[in-house]
Amino acid sequence: MEKTIDITAMGELLIDFAEYGTSEYGNRLLEVCPGGAPCNMLSMASRLGKKTAFIGKVGNDNFGRFLRKTIVSTGIDDTGLLTDDKAPTTLAFVHTLEGGEREFSFCRNGSADTMLKAEELKTDLIKSSRVFHFGTLSMTDEPVLSATKKALETAKEAGCIISFDPNLRPPLWKSLDDARAAMEYGFERCDILKIADNEVEFITGTCDYDAGISRIIQKYDIPLVFLTMGKNGSRAYYKDCRIEADGFKVNSIEATGAGDCFCASAVCRVLDSGFDNLSAEMLKEILMFANAAAAIVTTRKGAILSMPTEDEVLTLLEENR
Repeated sequence: MEKTIDITAMGELLIDFAEYGTSEYGNRLLEVCPGGAPCNMLSMASRLGKKTAFIGKVGNDNFGRFLRKTIVSTGIDDTGLLTDDKAPTTLAFVHTLEGGEREFSFCRNGSADTMLKAEELKTDLIKSSRVFHFGTLSMTDEPVLSATKKALETAKEAGCIISFDPNLRPPLWKSLDDARAAMEYGFERCDILKIADNEVEFITGTCDYDAGISRIIQKYDIPLVFLTMGKNGSRAYYKDCRIEADGFKVNSIEATGAGDCFCASAVCRVLDSGFDNLSAEMLKEILMFANAAAAIVTTRKGAILSMPTEDEVLTLLEENR
C-alpha cells in the first residue's frame, strides 16, 4: 500500500490537569490540558510538516469531544479515534515537585483508551504509514493490549519503521514486572527507541547509561536508540556511533510533553535524512534540534498545544551558536 502518512501513533489520549497556582481562597487551581504521549508526539510532528494519524479511543463526554477537536486543530487525522459511549475519557493529574520533577495521579480504571479492541483498529492507517509509533501504556490492560499487538503485527507486515517510547508510568501497572515485560516487548520489535535515563536504570539496574544502552542494543538488536537526560541533554546510538549533545538553558516551568516533543523531532529528522545512512554529523544535528524543541516545551504549560514551530526551534538554535 502507498505510504501516504508519515507517522501513525496509537495509545492514550487524555486530559492532563496541570497545577496553575491558587485561588483567592487558597484552593489549588488546575488547568485543563489536552495530552497523552502518542498525540503529544504527533502534534510536534504535525508542526514539522509531517502528515500524521492517531489510533485510540475517548469517552463520549465533554473531555472526549474536546480532545478530538484539539487533535484535529493540530492537523492530526482523527479517523482512527473512536468514541466509547460507556467508558469515560482518561484523566491525569500532574503534580510538579521541587526541582521540576513530576508526580502523576490517574483516573483510568475502565477508561476509554483501555477499551480499544483489536477488531476496531483502522489498519489501513497503519499500512499507509512510514512510521508506526507506540508506548507501553496501551499494554497495561485488555482489550487494548491485544489491539496493540495486532497493530504492531500489521505495521511489521506493512514494512513500517517502528518507533517506541516506553513512557514508564509505574502507578498504571498492576506490577512493575508487567511494566518490564511490556518494555521488553517493545524493545524486541522497534527500529527506533527513545528512552529516558530513569527508564534505562529501571530496565537494566545501572545508572551508567552507556553500559545500559549497550546491553539493550546487544540483547534486542535495535538499530537506533535516543537517550534523553532532561536538562543534561541527549545521546544517540547508531551502528558504531555514540553521539551526545548538551541541553539548552531556558526558564523551565514543567517538563510535561518534553520527551514526546524530543521523540517527534528526532523521528521526523530521521525521516528527512534517511534511516539507513545516518552520519555522526547528521545525528548531532538531530540531537541539537530535538533538544532545543524539548527545551521550549518546558517553558510552557500543557502538552499537545505547547509544541513549538520549526522557526521557534531554529531561532533557539541560532541564539545558542
